[in-house]
Amino acid sequence: MIIFVHGVPDTPHLWQPLIKVLGLAEADYKAPALPGFGCPRPDGFSATKDAYADWLVGQMEAAGEPVDIVGHDWGALLTLRATSLRPDLVRTWCVTNAVIDPDYSGHTMARRWATPLVGEMVMLGMRNKQRLLPALMQGGMPADLAKQEVPLIDKTMRQCILSLYRSAVGLRFKGEWVEDLKNLPSQGQLFWGETDPYVDLSVAERFSKTHNVPLHIEKGAGHWACAERAEQFAGLLKEHWAKI
Repeated sequence: MIIFVHGVPDTPHLWQPLIKVLGLAEADYKAPALPGFGCPRPDGFSATKDAYADWLVGQMEAAGEPVDIVGHDWGALLTLRATSLRPDLVRTWCVTNAVIDPDYSGHTMARRWATPLVGEMVMLGMRNKQRLLPALMQGGMPADLAKQEVPLIDKTMRQCILSLYRSAVGLRFKGEWVEDLKNLPSQGQLFWGETDPYVDLSVAERFSKTHNVPLHIEKGAGHWACAERAEQFAGLLKEHWAKI
């Protein structure tokens, strides 16, 4: 079973180009929506980083067998956390354009979302879909994907984003989230868009060296390289999965 974990401000739409190229049948994979992202936020769900990590562990447990897990952006961070918590549930893992790195202090928008009042003001601006669409495209989101995602960025998602980023202090990781990376299974892979404006390539290179994980750099691609270069990513994943 393959599990695809999307990031922020995305939904499972992110994975459709890749799933199509891979030719996967519905029984072969799960691409769940993070609670509150294009779907309801369950009653009592705190939308913190730990709540989402626990949710992902539950998705992995429900598969009933060791999984091949692939994560992008916050989905990558949650994949690393869940995988380090439960390596027994993992056959292989691959993350793209985000890693848990104690030396990374977050991109500008992450820090704004994490700041009380400032984050709420930013979210007010995100209600304007006509402005949000070109803004995401300018940040590197493929146009077709942006047109699917923007209508789904509602009040629930915006509130979840604020809770999530504040629980991570704007992507400043420390403590167990960093220390437990020592438990990561060895069957890992990084796939990185070279021109990512949010998480610099140097962050990926540092993680690759520190944790001895292979790094594929997709030249000329950005933060959403997993969708932008779906064919190349699919090829890398097939090779990665075939090694086991």
